[in-house]
Amino acid sequence: MPQISQLAGTYFSQIFWMLVFFGMTFVIVGRGMVPKVMATMTDRTARIASDLAAAQAARDAAEAEQASWNSTEAAQRASAQELVSAAKHQAALATQASLAEASTRIDAQVGAAEARIAAARSAALAEFEQVAAEIAQDIAQRVAGLAISADDARGAVKGTFVHG
Repeated sequence: MPQISQLAGTYFSQIFWMLVFFGMTFVIVGRGMVPKVMATMTDRTARIASDLAAAQAARDAAEAEQASWNSTEAAQRASAQELVSAAKHQAALATQASLAEASTRIDAQVGAAEARIAAARSAALAEFEQVAAEIAQDIAQRVAGLAISADDARGAVKGTFVHG
């Protein structure tokens, strides 16, 4: 076959040009492009590492701020609880004072009402004695035909009320 016999004559020339082409490709890619790609990858790795370090620093700062805020919140809650407790205590004292004042006022009103009742009772008893004395005079006049003075009738009725 003639194609195979030609192969021997061109075989060495094809190998030579293949080595030249791959050698130039190695030089262009290996010496020109690979260092640039490696520098870009190294730069990117360094930038990612610095970004991760900055993110970790920001996270640590945020956690420290959160812890500070939590302690401030706890202190403010404790202060608020103290204020609420003091307000409740003040309200209880005010209520107790108000109740004491109302009790004193009610006791005074009850005392005044009892005095009015006692005065009304004694006035009613005096009026009742007066009416009883008049009735006793009238009965003695009608039944026995005796004329009794108003003072004697009042004395007799008063003596009965004292003993009754």
